Amino acid sequence: MPNPASMRRVFLIGFMGAGKTSAGKALAAQLGWRFQDLDDLIEAREGATIAAIFTEKGESGFRELESRALKDLLQDAVQQSDLVVALGGGTFVQARNRELLEQAEAVTVLLDAPVEELMRRCQTESRVRPLAREEERFLELYKQRQPAYALARHKVQTLNKTVEAVAGEIAILLSVRPEVRK
Repeated sequence: MPNPASMRRVFLIGFMGAGKTSAGKALAAQLGWRFQDLDDLIEAREGATIAAIFTEKGESGFRELESRALKDLLQDAVQQSDLVVALGGGTFVQARNRELLEQAEAVTVLLDAPVEELMRRCQTESRVRPLAREEERFLELYKQRQPAYALARHKVQTLNKTVEAVAGEIAILLSVRPEVRK
């Protein structure tokens, strides 16, 4: 059973365009908690955009930086609570990152929408997403990541919902004792 402090640290996971950052900021505001986007943390640490890091170090180099940033965030947050974290779309897919989150008794919430909607959202935003450039690759990645995403403790569908409604739904999930997955 998760300890009470772990319930006060929530990690939003999901594919590109699921709304992790937007919903995370709204959730943090609703709860009066702090918000952290892991990609923003990586960019600040590296002094480069995610796209530039992918270009310079490749996906494997980026995943190393991502795992290190997650580990540091979890260690820094051991005694801290009242934190909402938006993880990058591939963070939870990496087994070592899931293990770190499990060891920290983190509450994970999958934000999801149909893949066509996720693609539409990614195409209409100004942010450069290195893994969203080719439609075929986007669809394949979505399919590949589903088994890992299914391991999240909770799931919230974001299609046709406002950011505030998604945040409210997550807040309701947090007010009940989650099931413990083995």
